Amino acid sequence: EKQVFQLRAHMYQARSLFAADSSGLSDPFARVFFISQSQCTEVLNETLCPTWDQLLVFDNVELYGEAHEMRDDPPIIVIEIYDQDTVGKADFMGRTFAKPVVKMSDEHYCPPRFPPQLEYYQIYRGNSTAGDLLAAFELLQIGPGGKSDLPPIDGPTDMDRGPILPVPLGIRPVLSKYRVEVITLKHHMSVFGFVWGRKACLWVSEGQEGSLSPYWPFQPPKQTSHSPALDNQPTSAPQDLPENELLHPPLNIRVVDCRAFGRYTLVGSHAVSSLRKFIYRPPDKKAQHWNMAG
Repeated sequence: EKQVFQLRAHMYQARSLFAADSSGLSDPFARVFFISQSQCTEVLNETLCPTWDQLLVFDNVELYGEAHEMRDDPPIIVIEIYDQDTVGKADFMGRTFAKPVVKMSDEHYCPPRFPPQLEYYQIYRGNSTAGDLLAAFELLQIGPGGKSDLPPIDGPTDMDRGPILPVPLGIRPVLSKYRVEVITLKHHMSVFGFVWGRKACLWVSEGQEGSLSPYWPFQPPKQTSHSPALDNQPTSAPQDLPENELLHPPLNIRVVDCRAFGRYTLVGSHAVSSLRKFIYRPPDKKAQHWNMAG
């Protein structure tokens, strides 16, 4: 028996992806395969933590089998991550698999199963892990009333992105304002072998590179030692991060050798995968007042 569905792939973000370029970054996009259809997200340049925030809609997906089989054991979704090159074909970066949450036409679109929640899917490159994908997938049966009976896609809208649909409200994470502060004291680079007069540059970004504009550079005036002391004044930048701390992207650190004519060479990189232990919460003034009164 033929069943017709619509698949909605809510591709929000990836983190800690494989560095495919010599800069230590990548230009990643995701390709989603389901049955005989596939679609791609947009390409985001120079990042290991892309925030695509994109909804991919697969219409008129035909599946064959009993309705209860479709609901309990839907087909697998394959998601592949690629690095877009300016010349030649895209480079494969990793792959993951997911099962959609299925809604039959006679079911209500309501909690606890709907709307689906974002979750992390482990990305693999061969036998090695290659990052995580934050996404949600739902497979909605199209009943006798056609697509008009499907639950509406609940904004937000972004006119600057043209035909690209963002992840709907209710699925996308709720964001709060944070201020990220970084204090640098010293770094040791004897292995790389800096020469006299050359500058080191430390770039720090929370989540997607470019989300902090500009990067945070730390440039000592002159490189006279393999272990230069850097400005220890805190450098800060405002950032919108999910209220759910488990969804926070990592803090990415890259050290580069700044050369003449605007060129630079990557020395090394590091990602602080979890910032939970660094989060400072100001005391609740109302609670503090009651404690003093007591």
